[in-house]
Amino acid sequence: MVQAFILIQTEVGQAASVASAIAAIHGVTSAEDVTGPYDVIVRAEAETVDELGKLVVAKVQGVPGITRTLTCPVVHL
Repeated sequence: MVQAFILIQTEVGQAASVASAIAAIHGVTSAEDVTGPYDVIVRAEAETVDELGKLVVAKVQGVPGITRTLTCPVVHL
């Protein structure tokens, strides 16, 4: 299982609706509104890195109101 944190910037006033929409996507384990340089932080998981990439590109980035994403895969050192 591959896990990642996805840091999301949204259009002004869209953080709550973006987080709500993303929380409903299969593979997303949590989606929280936050303050700071990012508006929403998501934790997601998939079976492979390729599936994780497809989740981010095809589903998460398709949510209206998102202006930028940064995907940070979890590593176990």
